[in-house]
Amino acid sequence: MIRVVIPYAGSRGKTRLALGSSEREKLSLAMLASVLSVALEVGQTLVVSPDEPQGSDAIWIPDPGGGQGAAVAAALLEIGAGAVLVVNADLPSLVADDLLALGAATPEPGIAIAPAADGTTNALGLSDTTLFAPLYGRERAARFRAHAERSGVAAVDITRPGLRNDVDTVADLVNA
Repeated sequence: MIRVVIPYAGSRGKTRLALGSSEREKLSLAMLASVLSVALEVGQTLVVSPDEPQGSDAIWIPDPGGGQGAAVAAALLEIGAGAVLVVNADLPSLVADDLLALGAATPEPGIAIAPAADGTTNALGLSDTTLFAPLYGRERAARFRAHAERSGVAAVDITRPGLRNDVDTVADLVNA
């Protein structure tokens, strides 16, 4: 069974979106709902968030604080060993085939990386939860590749529009 972890910062997230707080929250929740719907199509879905997602069959894990890396680590600790996909909540064009392709591309043992255009990472496929390291931030795709190399496992990039086109700014909405 495919397991999908979605870190979601809640209403405090998406601060680079030049929108009012109400509009930013509505957009953020709409993108989360879209990603959740797709993830639930392909497997067991867990959301790490400060607030429990309403109207969803996803398993909620309270965000421990400390950023995206800490949130993902909390979810992976909860689910234990095994393969997992980690997918950001700001991918409005994500479809089930994107997640299936990410899972299929994940080397054994190794990491599949779905880089964003800005060098960050929108999704990871991990052959085992123990391969995760909290490397979020600038140039994180390169940092995840270097981590895989240091760990002695393979790393592959997967480029698909649904995994690449995230929304961090209002200009990104045009490309989504």
